Amino acid sequence: MHTKAENILRKYYSGHEEAYSYLHTHSLSVARLALKVAEHNPLIIVDKEQLLLAAMLHDIGIIMTDAPGIGCYGKYPYLAHGYLGREILEKEGLFDLAPVCERHVGVGITLQDILENNLPLPAREMVPETPIERIVCYADKFYSKKPKYLTQPKPVEKILNSLLKHGPSKPAIFRDMMNTFGWEYIYE
Repeated sequence: MHTKAENILRKYYSGHEEAYSYLHTHSLSVARLALKVAEHNPLIIVDKEQLLLAAMLHDIGIIMTDAPGIGCYGKYPYLAHGYLGREILEKEGLFDLAPVCERHVGVGITLQDILENNLPLPAREMVPETPIERIVCYADKFYSKKPKYLTQPKPVEKILNSLLKHGPSKPAIFRDMMNTFGWEYIYE
């Protein structure tokens, strides 16, 4: 576990053990896979410490959302956890990593998505740009906070079907990530 990530998570999740448990287990799974993706793609240069920190903190904003099934009793819709997480990391001075929080949701949320669907999000592009953001976004799609997929990667077809609910372009974006990063090794 990354000590800096652990300290930040404990700061915001003190007294919220159920939420912390879901978040911590999910984040460890995403972090392990993110490092595996980086190892399988040596031509994509990333700082492994920064990648690990980003993966461990990408969902920090869930504590502010209304998701009682995972121990979160905030006032915001779950979709808002990305930009809320960004605000938390910016408060912590992690300005370079903060965008990963809002850019990992789905396969990224465009300004057009936000405006056309009247999403409860700030009106801005929230699409992964940096290699770290793209890797965390990709790794995150393989895990959820549902018990079965907290530590076991989801089947690709399940991911694609889930993304299809958000528009026909979303599975295509994920397939592009699969082509970039590979995927067979994920299930080894």
